[in-house]
Amino acid sequence: MQPTATVLVYSDDANTREQVRLAAGRRPAADVPPVEFVECATLPAVLEQLDRGGIDVCVLDGETVPAGGMGVCRQIKDEIFHCPPVLLLMGRPQDAWLATWSRADAAVTLPVEPVGFADALAALLRQRLAISA
Repeated sequence: MQPTATVLVYSDDANTREQVRLAAGRRPAADVPPVEFVECATLPAVLEQLDRGGIDVCVLDGETVPAGGMGVCRQIKDEIFHCPPVLLLMGRPQDAWLATWSRADAAVTLPVEPVGFADALAALLRQRLAISA
């Protein structure tokens, strides 16, 4: 198992980024490595971090303005070679069809529910680490 996994968190709301960190904890599941977070509040910061590489999973806030997480997800799926899996944070369960449109690998609703979020994040980390192995 690799020593750590890197999770990019994109939201213009510092409280949402904190909810994500607290819900994931140091390790979202026993069978995945501990996580380190890279926080981004703007689209240019997200693209810069993805260009650097080393991101294992992206958590994108669909409610971020002006560039919402759903549009950002679709953009990075088109533009980033070997794009990491994306966990989308949605404002309403009825927006699940938009998560599908954006090509998100998983989606959860806001506010972040710790158990469901940690399970979704751990599943994406397992997927990413299995591909990398």
